[in-house]
Amino acid sequence: MAEMEAVVPWKELLGVVEPHYPRAGGRGRPPVGLASMLRIYFLQQWFALSDRQTEDALYDMESLRRFAGFSNVTAALPDETTILNFRHLLEQHDLPARLLERVNGLLKAKGLLVSQGTMVDATIIHAPSSTKNAKGERDPEMHQTKKGNQWYFGMKIHIGADVDSGAVHSVSVTAANRADISELPNLLRENDQVVFGDAGYASDEYKRGARALGMVWRVQDKAKPKSLPRRRPGVASGRRSPAARRNATGGIPPSGRVSSICSESSSGSSATLRCATVG
Repeated sequence: MAEMEAVVPWKELLGVVEPHYPRAGGRGRPPVGLASMLRIYFLQQWFALSDRQTEDALYDMESLRRFAGFSNVTAALPDETTILNFRHLLEQHDLPARLLERVNGLLKAKGLLVSQGTMVDATIIHAPSSTKNAKGERDPEMHQTKKGNQWYFGMKIHIGADVDSGAVHSVSVTAANRADISELPNLLRENDQVVFGDAGYASDEYKRGARALGMVWRVQDKAKPKSLPRRRPGVASGRRSPAARRNATGGIPPSGRVSSICSESSSGSSATLRCATVG
């Protein structure tokens, strides 16, 4: 926490949000201080906490309370609804992208973000699939998708991160059923020279395009189906064909009654045994 306190440009970030944040002095309960809410928002992203989990963490963990600017547990800590409303405020004015832009600008100015490569990934964020709510319907912006043998309902976050520092430089949010590869152009930077990704980003078309632009394509290929072992002719399904059975028995039919008729004939000093088969 101390390190993040020192490196995050809080003053610049507060300047981005302040014009859109409600001011004290109006009707109703005064808003929680902007500095505290912004820090709580960052904590929520760093530790992947839901609104309810963030509220509980502020009560349970003294280090998080101090980082957010609250002296003790008896202070007026924001509840999950307040945390939700602040997040929606940022999303309404497209402020998360501007905050990320400011942070990346600072990293570049300090020489901490100089790589020319991007690694991409996506993750599914679950949403309630029940229709037991006031509107009696699911969230229209959420969709279901299948991953492996499991079905999920919600949204998907697509992320592009610097390969050296690991800093996230691009983010996009879609419904869960949108293919990972479709968001790839939105996650790359103009000066990227290499891209890394899992099999969800495999595409021959994108591979050819990337190489035509001089980029190094380091995306995992999709697993190919395993081919069945080759069988010898006539032994498929564990049974041999009639031709194979004849070859194995020297031409004698495998079924039916077979008798041999042999006779001995003599010619001079030699004798010849002649046999015939009758089926």
